This record gives sequence, structure tokens and C-alpha cells, in this order.
Amino acid sequence: MSFHADKLRVTPGEGFSLEDYDSAETFDMSKRNAEKEVEDHVKELADLHDLLYAENKRALLIVLQGMDASGKDGTIRHVMSGVNPQGCSVTSFKEPSTRELEHDFLWRIHAAVPEKGSIGIFNRSHYEDVLVVRVHRIVGKQVWQGRYEQINAFERILAENDVCILKFFLHISREEQEKRFQQRLHDPQKNWKISPNDFREREYWDEYQKAYEDAITRCSTKEAPWYIIPSDHKWFRNYCVSHIVVKALQSLHMRYPKANPEIAGVKTGGRTTSR
Repeated sequence: MSFHADKLRVTPGEGFSLEDYDSAETFDMSKRNAEKEVEDHVKELADLHDLLYAENKRALLIVLQGMDASGKDGTIRHVMSGVNPQGCSVTSFKEPSTRELEHDFLWRIHAAVPEKGSIGIFNRSHYEDVLVVRVHRIVGKQVWQGRYEQINAFERILAENDVCILKFFLHISREEQEKRFQQRLHDPQKNWKISPNDFREREYWDEYQKAYEDAITRCSTKEAPWYIIPSDHKWFRNYCVSHIVVKALQSLHMRYPKANPEIAGVKTGGRTTSR
């Protein structure tokens, strides 16, 4: 079976269930081939990022969401390894500060949107305000339900102002999460990443799945689509995300700016250069 990113894209206006997506899916791709493809994608992404930076007309926003241990950090580390840090930022949205709570929930998000010519990555995002606040009843139902349309309006404004938005839900099974938790517990280099709260949150697995289904259904739009990324296999997760990001940047048909006419005839080292 060949890979088609459209199979992972949630169609706007249509409901869906995460149970219909196999978190261990690989579309019959081998690990060896996928890892080779990722290497190629990383190199191409570096070139496309350079082009995005030089053209300075658009920005790319990548949103990563998923259950604990779904691989948000790993995706960033592997897929974005070739981009120039000068034009790429990663923002992790944790519990809002007192100052942030004094503003609307999108205030801190808008401040982190990448500028033109740059790539911005959200490790968790504004969607936490229709997920964790819903599951733990931090705000009332009327409040979080009203945020779906506010999110859509916000993302539409970004798209209309030349921000390309890609949203990835890193889909893992409950069994795979347990396996990764256990690995972290027994690996001295990883056990700092796990806390008792991570295990407590597992008790709300079903509630989070429902919250994600509703958020993705309500907020997968033409301007800002959601992709469900099978993530039980880390190598396939990296392949899917890198493939979609590269294709999205290619679709922008970017061009390097023309040389400044004033450069023509400039003398360097006693010789006249022309272009």
C-alpha cells in the first residue's frame, strides 16, 4: 500500500473517531525505507527553509498535539534537525502564568506566532484550552465550547496573513504509552521526563480521546487542517510529518528574490562584478 497524506487528513465538516485510525499503521512501508526518506526530507526541508527565509513573504506554523509520550519532542528533534535555528522557534505551552490568565486564552498564543520567513513549532498549543480545561473541568462547558469557533477565527486570520498552518495529532495507543512510560522509568537518561502526574493523567484516557475527537472535528479546516499521525512506530511518525511538511512548503512555489540592481557593477578586490 502506497502512502498518501490525504488518508491522514481530517476532512473539514465531517465527524470521525480515533478508533478508526490505527496508531500502529505503516501503510506497508519498511522502517529502512522510511528512515532513508526522512533523511532526504530533512535535507530538502533545510533548502526549503532557506528559501522561505530568503523570500520573507510567508511563515509556517506547525502544531503538535498528542497524549503524553506520543513523541512531540522526538518529532521536533528528528524532523527539524536540518533547519537553521536562526529562522525557527519552538514554543512549549505549559500551565498559563498569572499574567497570561489576565488575558484571553489566545493572547499568549498570538505572541508566539512565527514572523514571515520563519518556522514556528508549537509543542502543545491553544488546543489545550479545549482539552485539559475540559477534562479537568477547569472552566465551564459553555466556555470551552465557545472556543472552537474562536480558534477557527484565529487560525483563519493567520492564514489570511500568509501563515501556513499544519496541525498534527500524534496518535498512540494506550498500550504504547504504558510501554514508553516504563522505558522512561528504567532509563537514567529519560526518567527525568516522567512524573507521578503522567500516570494520574492516564486515568482520563477516554475523556481525552473524546475531547480530541471533538476539537479535531470542529477545527480541521481548509486553512488549518488536522492530520492524524500513526505514532506507535516512531520511524513512521517521523516519515509522515516530514513528508507532509515538505509537500506543504513545496506547494507554496517560493522563489529567491531577485538581486538588488544596485549590486551590479560593485567593485570587490579591484574587480567589477556583475550578475
